[in-house]
Amino acid sequence: MSFFPESASPARRRTVGIWLLCLLAMVFGAVVLGGFTRLTGSGLSMADWRPITGWLPPLSDAEWRRMFDLYRETPQFRHINYDMTVETFRSIFWLEYIHRLWGRLMGVVFLFPFLFFVVRGYIERPLIGRIGLLFVLGGLQGVLGWLMVASGLIDHPEVSQYRLVTHLGAAMLIFVYMLWLALTLLGGEARTKPVAEPLRPLARFTVFVIGWIVLTMLAGGFVAGLDAGFTYNTFPLMDGRWIPEGSFGSWLAPFEDIPTVQFNHRVVAITAVILITLLWIRARRMLPAGRHLNVFHGLILAVFAQAALGITTLLLVVPTPLGAAHQAMAFILLAVVVWARHTLSRAT
Repeated sequence: MSFFPESASPARRRTVGIWLLCLLAMVFGAVVLGGFTRLTGSGLSMADWRPITGWLPPLSDAEWRRMFDLYRETPQFRHINYDMTVETFRSIFWLEYIHRLWGRLMGVVFLFPFLFFVVRGYIERPLIGRIGLLFVLGGLQGVLGWLMVASGLIDHPEVSQYRLVTHLGAAMLIFVYMLWLALTLLGGEARTKPVAEPLRPLARFTVFVIGWIVLTMLAGGFVAGLDAGFTYNTFPLMDGRWIPEGSFGSWLAPFEDIPTVQFNHRVVAITAVILITLLWIRARRMLPAGRHLNVFHGLILAVFAQAALGITTLLLVVPTPLGAAHQAMAFILLAVVVWARHTLSRAT
């Protein structure tokens, strides 16, 4: 059997698709862990980065002391956690450690099955590069994660919102690309089928909605990066006004000014709800009842659940569980709308 077959059987493609879905679940888990890490301030607890040798946590009192001494040099310790002891330091260390360990485990769960599938002929030649790209993107994501953390270890006890949004955007790219590949392979195919001519307008609208959800999530990244959710905790008005006073004071305001950043996120999020509602109405008119339309039913439920979760999180001043759930639900919404677009390739 050739290591690089020209084609693989549909059953073998489906096996690879299931593996990619398992990896997708791990990516989602990393997103959830990242949300808790961000909201609890644990992300800056590990002040060094050892991607190859940093698998094990501190195993002795001396090693714990060394890690704590590194943390004591960080702005977060000097300005916020200056009264922290090595014992209390462990409570924030473990969450960041698990987050990094999870990323390494994803690399292992990807690499060894991928090599096995290639050797055994489960992945044909054209797919090797397309699936292998995921490993490259995963490595890049690890580098971006460290660059984000490093931005909070220099002068200020907060990471750069620009690097945080870049890290989030890379996670979204990996998530969408992996999901698309998995859905295609689960159908037993190597490539996605083209959309039937009558459904192409609906497919284009769905792609536009995907882009808008991505924009909404990136806007939410700036809210998280600036802790903008801890202010203006009313809805729909902001401090009694539709547009907060002092917003849009400069061309960088959409990225650096808290009132402007939160206002922008509200506007694009509300627009997302409207767009998805219109998409759902259009899908009901163009698709027959059945499994393809059911995905769009799931989409409308997901966006209203996310809107309710976002408003509740804001009104309650971002409790950690709700804030993490809001981020996780955003990825679920993104998954459903990508699935909706993919299912149009199978509808007739």
